[in-house]
Amino acid sequence: MCAQPPRLKKSPGLARPRPKSDSRWITAGQSAIHGRGVYARELIPDGTRVIEYTGERITKAEAARRETQRLARQRNDGDDSVYIFNLTRRHDLDGRTRRNVARLINHSCAPNCRIEVIRGRVWITARRDIPAGAELTFDYGFAFAEWPLHPCRCGAPRCPGFIVNSAQRWRLRQIPKAARIQRAAAISVGRHPRGALG
Repeated sequence: MCAQPPRLKKSPGLARPRPKSDSRWITAGQSAIHGRGVYARELIPDGTRVIEYTGERITKAEAARRETQRLARQRNDGDDSVYIFNLTRRHDLDGRTRRNVARLINHSCAPNCRIEVIRGRVWITARRDIPAGAELTFDYGFAFAEWPLHPCRCGAPRCPGFIVNSAQRWRLRQIPKAARIQRAAAISVGRHPRGALG
């Protein structure tokens, strides 16, 4: 019988362990878009269900409470990532768990994946062939009213600079870029300027 190596204590200098994926298609790593991301291990064919987005099924009231907590973390420069999916009129899915590797998939205004909700389960599915090594992305589809809260870093050619549902991006493009930046900066420091910016 071999002796087990000693367990290392967590230390700020040590890298966090990578979450294990139940999907043969992907691996997690540092992202050029934001924080950590998910990458294709091999060519992923169009239409492939890549991974299930898992988490805790919660009520809308609980989702609202957790959103309030998220906004408080955001004000304190903490993790302000949104992991809650809208499932039904009564329930949402909170993916804020280490076991949910799909939570690391970043937003893009030109995504290579889409979301499919099938019988109450959320799947990340390839929208087209995704080459090995490419970062997986999908459209987070945030409401237009929330645009100042969600800056976009995807770098897509038609990216308006903020994460907004694809059907509403035209509205955001109607606001001059300087006004968008000013409005987002004001909201990030807790001031809500009056005006007709949305």
